[in-house]
Amino acid sequence: MYTYVVRAVRADEWASVKALRLLALRDPVADLAFYETYDEAVARPDDFWLERAAGGDEGATGARQFVAETADGAWAGTVTVLVEAAGSVDWAGAAVERLQGGVVGVFVRAEHRGAGAIEALFDAALAWAWSWGAERVRLVVHQDNGRALACYRRLGFSPTGVAFEERREIEMAVERPGRALGEGGSSRAGDV
Repeated sequence: MYTYVVRAVRADEWASVKALRLLALRDPVADLAFYETYDEAVARPDDFWLERAAGGDEGATGARQFVAETADGAWAGTVTVLVEAAGSVDWAGAAVERLQGGVVGVFVRAEHRGAGAIEALFDAALAWAWSWGAERVRLVVHQDNGRALACYRRLGFSPTGVAFEERREIEMAVERPGRALGEGGSSRAGDV
C-alpha cells in the first residue's frame, strides 16, 4: 500500500501536468472519460500546458488541480475541481443554479488503482470545495464507464437524474455535509 501526499500543482510543473494528461489519454477508457484525444493534446504548444498548470495551482482562483504524490515524488493521479458560481454559465454553456464544484480530469495511474490514491485525491478536492462554500460537488460520467461509475459511488456520489443523451453521460453529485441530494439545480461539469 502506498502513502500519498496530495497537493495543488504549481505553475512551473507544467511539463509534469502535460505528461500525466497524455498518459491519461492513453488509458483504455480515455474515449469515454475525456473530451479530447491524445493526438489533440500532444499537438498543443507548451504555453497551453503552462497556462493549464497555472490555472490550477495553489494561487489560482476558480480552479484547483490536485496531484497525489508517492514518497519518491512520483505523481500517482490527479483531479481538478472548478468553481461554478450561482448565476454563472459553466464551460459547456449551461446555467449554474447554485455555488458548486465541478470535478474534471480525474485520472489515477493503473499501478495505483485500489491503493488509496483516488480516495486521497477526492478527500482533498471535496475539502477544498467545501472550504469556499460549495453546496455540492458534481461530475459527469459516461454510462459505459463502469470503473468510474463504481468508484464515484464508493466515494459517495449519487446520480442526480440529469442525463446528457448526446454523449450517453449522467451527472453524479455529492452534497455538502448536512444537505440533501437534489436541493438546487445542475449543470454539466466536464471530462471525467
